[in-house]
Order: sequence, then structure tokens, then C-alpha cells
Amino acid sequence: MYHCRIQFYLTGHKNSVFEIIKAMPPLEHFTHEFIESEGPREDMAANADVILADVQNVDIRENLQMLISGRKKGAELILLASGSRIHLLGDMLSEIRDIWITPMSNDEVRFRFLRWQQTYKERKDHWQTSHFLEAAINGTPDLIWYKDKNGIHEKVNDSFCKTVNKTKEQVEGRGHAYIWDVEQDDPACIESEQEVMSRKETCVSEEIIQTGEGLRTLTTYKSPLYDIDGSVMGTVGVAIDISQERAYEEEITKKSRTLEAIFTAIDCGVICHTIDGKKVLSINRAALKILGYESADELKEEGFELIAASVVEEDREKLQENIKTLKAEGDSVSVEYRIRHKNGDVLHIMGNVKLLMENGELYYQRFLLDCTSQKLEEKRKERRQMELVYALSIDYNLICSFDLDTGMGVPVQNNSEESHMFGTAFKGEISLEESMELYIQKFVYEDDKDMLRQACSREKIREELEQEKRYYINYRTLKNGEMRYYQMKIVRVGSWDEKHSIVLGFRSVDEETRIEMEKKKILEDALMQANRASKAKSIFLSNMSHDIRTPMNAIVGFTSLAINHIERKDQVEEYLKKIMTSGNHLLSLINDVLDMSRIESGKIHLDEKACSLPEILHGLQSILQADIHAKQLELSIDAVDIVDEEIYCDKLRLNQVLLNLLSNAVKYTAAGGSVCMRIIEKPGASEGYANYEFHIKDTGIGMSEEFVAHIFEPFEREKNSTISGIPGTGLGMAITKNIVDMMNGSIEVISELGVGTEFIVSFTFKLNTEPGKPQDIPELKDCRALVVDDDFNTCDSVSYMLGRLGMRAEWTLSGKEAVLRTRQAIMRHDGYVVYIVDWLLPDMNGVEVARRIRKEVGEDVPIIVMTAYDWSDIEDEAKEAGVAAFCSKPLFLSELRNCLSSVIGNDKEDAGNKHKHSEKNHTGRILLVEDNELNQEIAEAILTEAGFEVEIAGNGQEAVDILEKTDTGYYRLVLMDVQMPVMNGYEATRVIRRMENRELASIPILAMTANAFEEDKQQALASGMNGHIAKPIDINKLFEAMDKVLD
Repeated sequence: MYHCRIQFYLTGHKNSVFEIIKAMPPLEHFTHEFIESEGPREDMAANADVILADVQNVDIRENLQMLISGRKKGAELILLASGSRIHLLGDMLSEIRDIWITPMSNDEVRFRFLRWQQTYKERKDHWQTSHFLEAAINGTPDLIWYKDKNGIHEKVNDSFCKTVNKTKEQVEGRGHAYIWDVEQDDPACIESEQEVMSRKETCVSEEIIQTGEGLRTLTTYKSPLYDIDGSVMGTVGVAIDISQERAYEEEITKKSRTLEAIFTAIDCGVICHTIDGKKVLSINRAALKILGYESADELKEEGFELIAASVVEEDREKLQENIKTLKAEGDSVSVEYRIRHKNGDVLHIMGNVKLLMENGELYYQRFLLDCTSQKLEEKRKERRQMELVYALSIDYNLICSFDLDTGMGVPVQNNSEESHMFGTAFKGEISLEESMELYIQKFVYEDDKDMLRQACSREKIREELEQEKRYYINYRTLKNGEMRYYQMKIVRVGSWDEKHSIVLGFRSVDEETRIEMEKKKILEDALMQANRASKAKSIFLSNMSHDIRTPMNAIVGFTSLAINHIERKDQVEEYLKKIMTSGNHLLSLINDVLDMSRIESGKIHLDEKACSLPEILHGLQSILQADIHAKQLELSIDAVDIVDEEIYCDKLRLNQVLLNLLSNAVKYTAAGGSVCMRIIEKPGASEGYANYEFHIKDTGIGMSEEFVAHIFEPFEREKNSTISGIPGTGLGMAITKNIVDMMNGSIEVISELGVGTEFIVSFTFKLNTEPGKPQDIPELKDCRALVVDDDFNTCDSVSYMLGRLGMRAEWTLSGKEAVLRTRQAIMRHDGYVVYIVDWLLPDMNGVEVARRIRKEVGEDVPIIVMTAYDWSDIEDEAKEAGVAAFCSKPLFLSELRNCLSSVIGNDKEDAGNKHKHSEKNHTGRILLVEDNELNQEIAEAILTEAGFEVEIAGNGQEAVDILEKTDTGYYRLVLMDVQMPVMNGYEATRVIRRMENRELASIPILAMTANAFEEDKQQALASGMNGHIAKPIDINKLFEAMDKVLD
């Protein structure tokens, strides 16, 4: 399938038509690119595929001819014009694809553009079909043509032209005689075509065509070609040129005759006889000569019996046993045996017997080669060459023959390039021990000398050769500082019982050994890589266990807290929110495991949506609280200079990056240490965007400089960890780096071993709201506020936010000083109207500070406690001490304003707004198609609570059966699972869409499935579904999708 990019050139005054067109999505397999100018530009027109010109613009009307002549070939021109101006176009109308009469409604613009898109796609589809068909016809080696009723070639393919050695221009429109270079049309060819057209049947025949180059043999397939009205308009033919095959057949026949002549003349005897041996089918002259007969007539009566009797009696059984091994056609066996010539001489035969078949009958074909003279010669030389046969078969540099009993011997040959090395030790009549010692002393590598002495002792050689006929010794030599590998081969010769003769061969195996060592090294490296991969897999599973247990810990922990505080609705609701946050993160981890391979292949895509920075950071805080508490760490999360809180980004991926860094900080920080996260909004961003830096810092074990250089490589981890028992694959940082790069961000690391680590992640996000000054709180304008926190940055940041809300803010790092300042402010009659106090202060905790301030100021002044931890454990004590509200760190401007409004009574949150889906009055009946009982229960509870009636089908077939029996309108919607027994959701949807009742066939169907990848969504839509909802179910997304199809 093609993929088409269309470049649109929009010229004219900006208008709603252009804006609507740019907002409309392209069809599948198409992408749109828009370029615009107010006045006509020839350079833009020359590159565009489609030109939309508004002739209300005077410049366009005057330069319309320029746009027409300047556009590229095939480009389309569409004009936007009022009805009164069409007559001004004159002769140019033929150059214009379409005219859209303006003004038009928005719906009409969308309709016209969609209709143009569909027409444009049809033309592209037609082009693709024609192109593919033309390529297929011209790509085949067979001849293809189309003739009219008169035998004129209307269309031919490239193979046809190549065969007749003419171009298509020369062939098309001409008859048979001209094309094939003959004087007149072939009558047989014309007759066969007329028969095809009259009988209206395909004709297959073998035709011999006379051409200018001689006769050609073709296998032709001719069929009638019909016109639109069904009448025969000519013939279409396909031909395969088999001229070459026919020539091969004639050549084979000729060679067969030649082979038959050779059969008669060769020196090798050939006999063919039946399986039962009763009849000789053929025998050549060489076989007759070997057996001692003059002609085949002598063997007519008892031919086979005479042949069988000629085999020497001692060899008959061996020959018969070999022949019996032949079972199937084509089997053969070679065997040596002796026969007795008619004159009484014994001949040695090298024979071969083959089982063949002719006309359905099996028979034996026997070859007899007289090798008597060779056998006699072998016997004469056998004893003389016995001692040398092994030596001559050994391709060694130096060959020596020794009597192992006496230890004496002589060199047989020395053909080495290093003959001087061997010649020094092995020359003349030599002693085995003496020559070997001289050779070892002069040339053998020091570490191998003792080994070679022992291996070459006569006792060791005798011991080895008693077991095997050959004995190998590998060793190294050293000459001029160069080490080389050598091999010694010792072979026993002759009858070992009579005389202990041996042959020694020396050869260089340096090249082979080094190649073998290199192969061994490669294998060792491969094994090491395999072991590393196996270890990496184990480490990866360990790491994933940790990452999954982190949110699971939060889920289990907050679930227990919710059960223990079930009567406290507000607190339980807060726990459930945190459980939901952790559950969503757990789902994201599972998705990451499934997407792991997609990161490196580039198949993961960002899903940027509107989201809130406060919500993201508080969610991270909730997930980490359990681990922070368990390890007794100090957690600090704050926001600095955050002006823009609402952004567009991939929340899942941002969460993944930050949580991975924070989890590592917690994991590698010992009890009593601290983990700090700070988000800073940096200046200098483009309009509509904001720059953010996320600093994650810990006082953990830190990393070495060597490891920091490789930290973002897969499966890397610090080798010199000072804390044992901490699992880690090194894969997390590689994934983090990949995601940061995908989000066009950057990440850097600063670390010192034994001190701690800081990661700085930078992103630029598009803003979801217009930047502006936050709304003041009238009741607090110009009022004083006191911020109490032991962290300077927090004090500075919160004071800055209070200033932006119109208040006069002061801060202090000490709880005691806060109490002192309160007293001083009261004495000056300029008291603080709001106190914002950190829970954990070095000199006294926030609750105690609140209690002392409350004694000074009375009950009316609100005191707010802020903390990075779960405040449920101190909530009762804090309220008793006079605390009016709590704020979570990091504290954002919007949260601070809401909290201040709440404590002075201006903000009454409508609980009904928390679940947007509950605002709609959901009624009607829904068919839930789901095979899992637990999923049935969850979905039914959600839908029933919202106001729907729910009926359940256990699989796709049940759903189809239920719908076929119900009236139109009985169900408003079908929620369809995909993977079900009997019939899956895709097939069930296709069956429903084919129902005869068209209203019932068009019932809205939503996929509700755990198949959550993009291709799963596309497959759901392709099967006829109206939408897709991924499990686990997000209630808001569920009702949003339902409302969309029901509305």
C-alpha cells in the first residue's frame, strides 16, 4: 500500500475555509502539509500538489494564469469564488479542477473537502492498480497479447516485444505477418483465434510459428475477450516459448544413440539380466571377452548359469550377499571378486551391481572391470613399500623411520622450508634419543622441553602405539625470538607383532593452531556474552520485582489504612486516591515491560495530553512514602518559581522518568539519609511554552567517575558498591535516557562516591493555560504572613507565591523565632493573619510551634502546616493544637491560593465535581459481553451505580444470539470484550454489523479489553466497533467514551 504526502498551497486572504481544511484529518495512508501566502507566489505554486486560491483577492484574479502555468505537472487547482465572479474565468475553466462557491457553511466546507479527499484517493487507487497490473504483465517471461477481431495486435507485453525483436510502437496496431517477419499470416493461428471467439472457450495448443529467424515452437493459451455489453471483442493470449526445450529433447535423443555405441565399444564389461537370473537382457563385447566367449549367441540357452558358475567358488557367497542388499530402484553396490576365464585363468574383477527398472520391470545392471594386472602389481610392491606407505601418505615436513627396539633409524625425506632446523638434529643413521635431545635443546620452547622428552621416550611411544596405530604430540618451537606451533605424528608400520617399526613425521601447525585459538577465543567470548546476557536477564527480573513492589507496597499499605479508618470518609478518600495513583503507576510499569523492545526499535510514541504538575509530583510523593518511612529517610520536595502549572506532556513517561530516579535515590541511600527533589521553572522559553528543571538529589552511596561515564548504557551498574544486597540491572537508566531523549529533554548526572548523587532533568513543555497574574484574595490583600521552615529555598519560594497573591510575606528558619516574631507583631499591632509552618523543624516540630502561636494569637488566625509526608498520624494532635489546614510539599501557587481561600471560608468545594461522569443522567439498558466473572462484577457495579441497567453475555456467540432475539432500541450500547471463548469480540462485531435489521446492526459497540496497544485499537475499529477502552477500567474515560457514542 502506498503512502501519499499532499502539499497544499493556500493563497488569498485568511478565511474560515482555509482554517477548517487545515483542521480536518487526512485519510488513511495520506498526510497533509500546508503552505500559505496572502498573494500568489509562483515558487510555492510550483511545488504544491493542490492549490486552493481565493479569487476574492484581486491579486489572485489578475495572476490566475500564472498559477495555472506555473504549477507542477498533475497539480490540481481549486478556486474559492462567489457566483458572480465565475464568468470572469473565461477560457481558464478547463484548467481548474473545481470551483467552490462562497460563502459556505462550515459543514459544507467539510463536506466538499472530504468529497475531494475521497475522489483524490480513488484516483491514487486507480493509478496503483494500473501500475501494479502493468508491472505484473511486463514482468512475466511469457508472451502476452490482445488482438481485435481482425487479428490486429492492440496490446503486447515486454516479453512479446523482446521475442519478436521489435518495440511496442512497431508491434501494436500491426498483424501477424509483419510482426513475425513472414510473407503472410499463419492460417492455423487465424483459425484457432476464430474458433476461440466462436466457441467462447479457452484454447490450449502447441503451435509452430514461422518467423524471420526460423521456426519457433510455442505453447499457447488463447481466451475470448469480452466487451462491456458481453460481446466478444477479440482474443487475449499467453504463450510460452518451448523452442529451446524441443532442441534439448533432440540433443538428448542424439546423445542416447552415442551412448549406446559407447556401451558396445568400452573396455568395461556390462551385463543386464532379470531379477530371477533366467534371462540375459544384454551383454557387451568387453563382458564377453572377460568371460571368454566370442558372441552372445553362446549364452542364449544357459547364459546366466554360465556367468554365475564362472565366479570363483570362494567369492560366490560374498557376491550374492552384496546383491541381496539392493532393495529399491537406483540402489547399487560395489564389490571385488574373482572369476574363472573359459580357458581356466583366474581374473580379478572390480564389479558394480545396480538395480534398475524399465517398463515396470526391475533388472540388474552389472559392470565388470578386469583389474588382474593391477592386483598382481600391487602384490609385488606390497612388501617392498610396506614401511613407506604410511610415510608417503603423511604430508609432513620431515619423515624419519625408526626401529623402536634398537632406537636407530634414518630420515626418509626432509622437504621443509626450515630443513636446516631438522637437518641439524636428524641426518644419517641416527639414534632416536640423541637426535630428539639435540632437537629439543636447540629449537623447542623452554616450557615444552620436559613434556616433549617424556612424550618421545621409547617406553611412552610403545605404550601409546599398543593402544592406537597413531600417536600425536603438539609442542612449540622458538627461533630468533619467534614462537611457532608444531606437531609430531608417530605411526606404527607393518606387523607390530614381528617388528616394532615406526615412522615419525614433523610438520608446522602454526597457522591451523592460531586459527583454532582464535576460534576458541571467539567461542569463549560468545560464552562470556551469553553468560552476561543470562546474568542481565536475572538482574533485570530482580529489578522489575523491585519496581513492581514499590507501587504494590503503597497499594497494600494504603488499603490497610483505609480498612482501619473506614469510618473517616475524608481520610479514606485520600487513601483511595493514593491507591489509584499507585495502581496507575503499576499499570505503567507493566506497559513498560511490554514496550521494552519497542524503545530501541522506535515503536514507542509519546501521548501528550493536558496534565497538572502538582498532581504529578503529589502522586510521586504518595508512591514513595512507604519506602521513605520504612528506611527512615528525610524526604524533601519543593517547587521554585513555578508560574505555569498546567502543561501538555506524556504524563506516563514523565512519571516513569521521575519515579525511576527517585526510586534509585531511595534504594541507594542508607537509613537516616535524605532524598530531595526540586522543580524549577527557568526563564527564556518561547511564547506558549515553559522550561522546567527537575533536580533529584540524595546523600546515598554515590558513583565513581568511571561508572558515571557509562551510566546510561544498558545493563550497567556500579561495580564497587559499598552497600551489599541492593539489586539493580542498570536497565532503568538506559530506559530513562531513551524516554528523556524522546521528550526532547536532557539529563545530566553529578555524583561523588560515598557522598551522593544529583540528577538534573530538563524539559520544555507546551502550556495548557495562558500565563498571567494569579487572582488576589481580597480579604488577604496587603496582609502579613509568616512562613516557618528550616529550608531557605522553601521559605523563599512560599514567600514569593504569597507576594504574588498580594500579601506581605516574611519567613524564618526557626520555630522559636517564629513564636518571638508573633509576640513582637502583636505588640506593634501589625499581626500576621496567616501562618504557614513546616511539620519537621530542628528546634521544635510544627505542631508544637502551632500550639505556642495559637496561645499568642487566639482562635481566629489560621495556621497551616505543610509537609512532604502523610499527615494522618498527626492530624488529630495538630487540629487540637490549633492547626486549621494541611498542605503537601511541594507547594504550588494554585494549591496555596485554594488552601488560603479555604481557611478564610471563600472556597466550598462541590463534591459532585470530583467525578464528572456523575453529572450526566445515565439511563437505558447496556449489553455487557465479558467472559470473566470478576470483570463482569466490576463493570456491572460501575454501570449500575451510574444509572444503567446491565445484562450480561458470556461470549461473542451469546451476544449475537441475544441481539437477534431483541427488538430495536432494547439496548442502547454493547460493551464488548475481545478475547473470549466460542467467538471473540472482533468476529461477534462483524456478525452484528451484517445483521438484516439495519438499525440493530448499527448499535454502538465499544471494545473493552486488556489489548491496549495502538494496533489493538485500530483492529477494533476495523472490525466495526465505535471505540476502544483499555483495561483496567478508568471510570472517567469509560463514561467519556460512552457519552461520545451515545450522544
